[in-house]
Amino acid sequence: MVRSILPISALLLGSFFLLFAGGIHGLILPVRGTAEGFSAFSLGLLGTGWALGYVLGCFYTARLVARVGHIRSFSVMASLAAVTILAQLLLIDVWSWIALRALSGFCFAGAAMIVESWLSERAEPQTRGRVFGIYTMVNLVASTAGQLTLTMGDTSGYLFFVLSAIFYALALIPTAISSTASPQPLVSVRIDLRALWKNSPVAVFAVFMVGVANSSFGTLAAVYGGQIGLAVAAIAFFNALPILLGAVAQIPVGTLSDRVDRRKVLIGIAVLALAADAAFIVVQPESRDLNLVFVAIFGAAIYSMYPVIIAHANDNADGNFIIISGGLLMVFGIGSIVGPIAAGAAMSTVGPIGLFMTMAAAHVLIILQAIYRISRRPPVAQEEKVDFTPVPGVRTTTPETIALAATEEEVTQVLEDQAAEQSRGDHQPR
Repeated sequence: MVRSILPISALLLGSFFLLFAGGIHGLILPVRGTAEGFSAFSLGLLGTGWALGYVLGCFYTARLVARVGHIRSFSVMASLAAVTILAQLLLIDVWSWIALRALSGFCFAGAAMIVESWLSERAEPQTRGRVFGIYTMVNLVASTAGQLTLTMGDTSGYLFFVLSAIFYALALIPTAISSTASPQPLVSVRIDLRALWKNSPVAVFAVFMVGVANSSFGTLAAVYGGQIGLAVAAIAFFNALPILLGAVAQIPVGTLSDRVDRRKVLIGIAVLALAADAAFIVVQPESRDLNLVFVAIFGAAIYSMYPVIIAHANDNADGNFIIISGGLLMVFGIGSIVGPIAAGAAMSTVGPIGLFMTMAAAHVLIILQAIYRISRRPPVAQEEKVDFTPVPGVRTTTPETIALAATEEEVTQVLEDQAAEQSRGDHQPR
């Protein structure tokens, strides 16, 4: 284990700093925005801005790296991320925050992709799975720790904005002092919706709806907590607990989905999520403890859906898993752009429970479509199933995360295909 960690310890430290800063950044904005009197709809647009920037970052980072290199690109991304949160401290204005949040999403995606590319390069074929597991755990701990940091001070001042900027800047150091040669080119992203739909209609529809639901919660959970009167410490736990329970739930969910039709597993998880939605809508809990109990069940369900969907799509894939998973990640991103707008509008109209009404609608649609597809296509044969792979928080997943979790042969095939495409483009008449 130690021999696996030591060669990548600097990169893991850089990733820890990046995710720690991101955890603070993602929570301080809705908490502070609520205190400033921003509407739920406008705070939902923060999530839309982040998702839009994140998707664009996944698309365009590979091009930037090809032009100026990994280290320069990473320096730009981390520096701009630090600048954006400091600018948000100076410009307490919702429209400025939305634009800056989109920029921070772009930078965060780019920085994460570059770190993951480095990790992928340093990982030996026999240790790729272990490296991916360690990286996932580091990111989970860092993101959660960043959110829980808000329990330790006053959110009405400048402390957490500056602290996040400091950790974004610290993330620069490991790559800046690295003596390792620049890694291989980044995985380029393409979306072929027709091919994705032909491969698995359940996966495309469900991953879009999961994007709608999960991004709604990730963006507006703190706003919900503020509107029902939870203290800042309780809001931090309300945001962090679902992520932790979702990570733990992936172990039994993955084991079950390897044995039975994954679509049935998806339906079961969605029913559990819908039950949690209904509990929030009907009971409308006000106490901290009851909210935490409900949200723990809710998190275990919503954050274990995505890896089941990806595994089901890969069961049906007639091609490279990286391409399928990367395309579905972008579909998730599109859903993440839509979700916070819808949930923010619902909360502005009917109050805090509008958040869970929006997510309940998404979960109902997932259940209905999965039931319909079960009636249209038989399950994948047991011997043709791929192994279930746990997925870290999807809001921090990039195409390079997928490549890091893949086999060496799959990564090599994708890079060879990209090089062949580039060569054909270079030789076309101009």
